[in-house]
Amino acid sequence: MKSKMNQLFEDKKCVHVLYSYNGMKSYIEQAVSFIQDGIEAGDYVIVIENERVYPVIHKELNTRLTEDQMEFVHFVNNFDFYYSSGSYHPPAITDYFNKMVQPYVENKISFRSWAHVEWSTMEDPLHLIEDFEKIVDEAVNLLSFPLICAYKNEEMPDYLTRILMETHPYVLVEDDCIVSEQYQEVNNKQNA
Repeated sequence: MKSKMNQLFEDKKCVHVLYSYNGMKSYIEQAVSFIQDGIEAGDYVIVIENERVYPVIHKELNTRLTEDQMEFVHFVNNFDFYYSSGSYHPPAITDYFNKMVQPYVENKISFRSWAHVEWSTMEDPLHLIEDFEKIVDEAVNLLSFPLICAYKNEEMPDYLTRILMETHPYVLVEDDCIVSEQYQEVNNKQNA
């Protein structure tokens, strides 16, 4: 995620990226690099992460960043974030997100976000993820910030993979960010 990803973020502030990861070691490295690169670029970094995984990320960041730089990292428990209403409910998640980023937006503070998307079972209807990712894609463009959505590859059925490729304009593959040819831009003007 080194130079090509950073170049993309510099060239285009509103970047919505899918990261379908395999293995926790590479996941941690990608997350840490994204956070470190963001802080070095002058951004605050909102890390929406599992409370069991975040301490590993935090420990690695402590070896790479100063105490002052660590102040730019803001942890949000991903279970609280995605299930703030008691279930995976896109409008409630959107409200939670808007309240969380409001101080950055109001004060014109540059930020980026890393979101580890997990669910306890596959019983949640997958169309809710599609609805949410469409809302997120609009928010990324409206608020002009970079966002990586990380999903565990081996837990994604083909239907979900298709949804995610259609709702993310970019895909992180190893250390490179490629354009998703399946991406379908949401056009709300037709719905108005």
